[in-house]
Amino acid sequence: MAQLDASGRLKKVAVSDMQRESPTVLVVAAALCRDGHVLIAQRREGTAMAGLWEFPGGKVDMGEIPEAALVRELQEELAITVTDTVPLAFDSKKCDSFHLLLLLWSCVSWDGEPSGMEGQNLKWVRADDLDSYEMPDADRALLPQVCAFLAKE
Repeated sequence: MAQLDASGRLKKVAVSDMQRESPTVLVVAAALCRDGHVLIAQRREGTAMAGLWEFPGGKVDMGEIPEAALVRELQEELAITVTDTVPLAFDSKKCDSFHLLLLLWSCVSWDGEPSGMEGQNLKWVRADDLDSYEMPDADRALLPQVCAFLAKE
């Protein structure tokens, strides 16, 4: 099995290091990019990891394909409809009671103006400033790929 290291390169992980009995939770997220900035959302009080900043998105429902989940989550959370996405990066993490697989897409085109529909704070952040925000480990692991994408934009 392979994972990305902090610099975005593949690293080998022994299958024996994985918890086979833990369920896998598939999560999708978007790096919404505009004018050299990326949108991040702050997790609300009363939720797991409250106060941390993350790329908007959420869990894939049973039977749902990741791309459809991404469109659904961004409509629910931000009141936007994405019109063009490209797979950007992923992270795979062993958590206490599950295994997290986070799929991140870049997005530079959408309909509507992002708004925190679930009461979450939103910020447009430059690549140089992303590291100063407290983030879940899975989101933080994707920062090199997001910063590289922003540098090309």
